[in-house]
Amino acid sequence: MATAEVFLSVLMLVIIVVSLLSNTVVLICFLYNPEIRKQVPCVFTLNLTFCNLLLTVSNMPLTLAALINEGQPGSDAFCQFVGFSETFLTTNSMLSMAALSIDRWIAVVFPLRYHSRIRHRDAALVLGYTWIHSMSFSTAAACLSWVGYRPLYASCTLSDVTENSHTPFVIFTVFFHSLTFLLSFLVLCVTYLKVLKVARFHCKRIDVITMQTLVLLVDIHPSVRERCLEEQKRRRQRASRKISTFIGTFMVCFAPYVITRIVELFPSVPIDPHWGVVSKCLAYSKAACDPFVYSLLRNHYKKTCGDIINRLLKPSSLNASGPGHHHNHETRGRNNIVQTEGGCVVV
Repeated sequence: MATAEVFLSVLMLVIIVVSLLSNTVVLICFLYNPEIRKQVPCVFTLNLTFCNLLLTVSNMPLTLAALINEGQPGSDAFCQFVGFSETFLTTNSMLSMAALSIDRWIAVVFPLRYHSRIRHRDAALVLGYTWIHSMSFSTAAACLSWVGYRPLYASCTLSDVTENSHTPFVIFTVFFHSLTFLLSFLVLCVTYLKVLKVARFHCKRIDVITMQTLVLLVDIHPSVRERCLEEQKRRRQRASRKISTFIGTFMVCFAPYVITRIVELFPSVPIDPHWGVVSKCLAYSKAACDPFVYSLLRNHYKKTCGDIINRLLKPSSLNASGPGHHHNHETRGRNNIVQTEGGCVVV
């Protein structure tokens, strides 16, 4: 193996490990905390987590094996099934991100009507659409024999295996990416930019109230005034940073791969084989980023992770204290009993 293949193999292995661990932690938090399960967005988050986990354990290892062995992993029938699952899972995860952005938009723009508009039943209907949408494209590609091993990406994915239907395959590929990647990207931009607009409006209102308070408090200490102004600045940047993370990770991870797939449709344009694998690794890396972007950096999940760690460490700390600790504790307890005329009082 050349140096480039070794580097790509190590990168693929790191993505697999991070994706597997992070998505498993999200699933454990979901099962552990009933408060997380009560939230409507957890339906989309759970679906996204399962898609990422299945993609991690089914498709990513085969891409790693193809990089190491420099060839197709398994038979043609097996590769077609893997390509079918990759198309379905990737499409489903993109649409789940779009559904999460719509849920966040309704929660921020219509906070008083959110619980009446979005219920678990409504979330299940949206989830059903994402499954039908994903299954339609993956099934059509499999039935038309447009799924197979593609050496450019070292993976089983959409591919014109027969090479006898180039024009229909081009139309299908453009149509597929338009209704998956491009549609999801437009939904993310529209919804999150509206959320950012509302967030900035509320920040301005808070800033006005803060400045009026600072003007009235003439005797306020300068350090307190500086902290208030710094908090204003952080508040304005926080919303922009979150929105940039949602849209930025989607574009950075998926755009290079989708653009490469479109450029690949023109045979006259050469594509470096290493770049094809890099773009595929970037697309896979979204499965490792999603747990942090949508779950683990939120307060509910942080608190749940802390509770789980404390619960795991608590028995070990009690065992490490040993029987002597309990004996000393009982001795101190007896020494803290103070005799009085009317009996005893425990201090």
